[in-house]
Amino acid sequence: MNGNRLNILFLGGAKRVSMARMFKDAAARARLEAAIFSYELSREVPVACEAAIIDGCRWDDPDILDRLNDVCIGNSIDIMIPFVDGAVKVAADYRDRFGSVFVPTGTSAMAEAMFDKVAAARLFAEKGLPAPATYVPGDPCLRLIAKPRHGSASKGIIEIHDLETLDRVLGSGDGYLIQERIDHRNEITVDCYVSALDGNVKALSPRLRLATAGGEVTDTVTIADERITDIVGRTLLSLGLVGAVTVQLIEDLDDGRLMLMEINPRLGGGAVCSVCAGVDIPAMIVAEACGVTAAPAQAKPGVRITRYMQEVVFDNGEIRK
Repeated sequence: MNGNRLNILFLGGAKRVSMARMFKDAAARARLEAAIFSYELSREVPVACEAAIIDGCRWDDPDILDRLNDVCIGNSIDIMIPFVDGAVKVAADYRDRFGSVFVPTGTSAMAEAMFDKVAAARLFAEKGLPAPATYVPGDPCLRLIAKPRHGSASKGIIEIHDLETLDRVLGSGDGYLIQERIDHRNEITVDCYVSALDGNVKALSPRLRLATAGGEVTDTVTIADERITDIVGRTLLSLGLVGAVTVQLIEDLDDGRLMLMEINPRLGGGAVCSVCAGVDIPAMIVAEACGVTAAPAQAKPGVRITRYMQEVVFDNGEIRK
């Protein structure tokens, strides 16, 4: 860190305007001045109104780590935060190779496992963690759902209601995770932070997903439920997750079961709601980047955010202020 200046690099933070502002506010409260940079394929993205855009390459580019290192050296980056699935492993690999930047996420291997739905389901079963039952061939149940093995944002999901659809999915190879389908349900997200310095869980903020669009939550409210925090706390420690983590659960309203749907080992966009409710994950990251272990925080229930679209204007490639 150069004096009181803190340089933060978002990986794929294109839509994270509110989160960029929250990081700046967190830094200001710590008497630091934060500058946000965002590594993107396009310069014309919304976060440009709060961040300097860095021309990036794809996450699977063979030179990605060296390119990122040039960016980090050239801009004296202190913190690197992945915001999209493909960037999490890249960030972890960068930290393991270069070690010069604070990266609040877990291991590269855990990222690979969590973004492979089949591998994640197997790991949940091995650890005895509650999850929807995985389909076994020959099982007569037809209340099923098929999720693309490496999918995200609820894209490509197939509901299975008949043998013809089941046969078609099974015939496509191992590209899907097939599980029991919970039709009468609540969907719950828990924004978490596990200290990168002492390994303890510092924050668990559950919220109901009330509405989504394009895989992103547009209406969500914080709740208090010890059953949820108990399951998620056990899950984080059992899997050895670190840093910012987003855990998604499903509650079967017919029988009360709470089950893990998926885990994204990164900071989610909907975490804005948890920050507003008192779980200031940006402040935790800023503190730990400065060598101070994050203090525990608890979210206030009943805090709700709803989202709306707002335009960011580019005029011949330059953002119009």
